[in-house]
Order: sequence, then structure tokens, then C-alpha cells
Amino acid sequence: MSRTTVLDREVGQALSALSATAKRGLGDPALAELVVIRASQLNHCAFCLDMHLAIARRHGVSERQLDLLAAWEEAGDDVFDERERAALALTEAVTVLTDGFVPDEVYATAAKHFDEPRLAHLIALIVAINNWNRVMVARRIPPGGHTS
Repeated sequence: MSRTTVLDREVGQALSALSATAKRGLGDPALAELVVIRASQLNHCAFCLDMHLAIARRHGVSERQLDLLAAWEEAGDDVFDERERAALALTEAVTVLTDGFVPDEVYATAAKHFDEPRLAHLIALIVAINNWNRVMVARRIPPGGHTS
């Protein structure tokens, strides 16, 4: 398989289905895009950043949030609310498993802001974008060429 063939069709369909189901279950398209963009920043995935920044804008995510997303912890509460911060902290903890696990306090904070089904969908979304990031980075797929 060449690098231009990104994935086996069935694998791509399965990953797409997981992503779509997780986003639907989360029920907040703007927050979903903040999550996938943050994971893509951490994973240095230019393809996914290019695609999801465009989608985020269509879902009404503000330019200020997009500009400050890489520094969300330092941005004020007027930029990212508590729920968004909880989702972003969980995104970072799941994406960068430095300690080999998600810290209990990060999980507990997320659980305060998301009921069990939405928390499960949030985690599934984080897992899905990490899968996509790894495929696109491993295959060195450049930005552009997507249909979003």
C-alpha cells in the first residue's frame, strides 16, 4: 500500500463511524471540534488541523478560542468555560499518557460536567481522533485534499 492509500477502505469506514457516533453522542459539535483540534495539535497532525479548523468555524467556534486553544489553561474563563476546560484536560490526559493513565482528578472533573453517556462519547471521540492523527502522521498525509 502506498502512502497515497491512507487506509484500507473498511478500516477508514470503521474509524469514520466511530468519529461520527462519538460526535453525535457528545451532542455539542463546537466542543467536539475543540477536542479534536487540541488532540491534533498535540499529535502534530497538519491534515486533521486543517480539516477540523474549517469545520469548527462552520460550527461557530470563535476565532479567539481557536487562536488560544494551544494555551487554553492560561486563557481566561471568558475564553473557555469550565465544561470546555474539563473536556480539554481530559483530551490532553488521554492523548498524552505520560504517566500511563488518566489522572483521577482529571477524570473526576470531566465526570462532573458530562453525564455517563456523554463522557463515554467524549472519550470515544478522543480515542477516534488520536487514531486518525496517528494514521495521517505515520503516512505523512499533507493538509488539504479533504472534503469536510
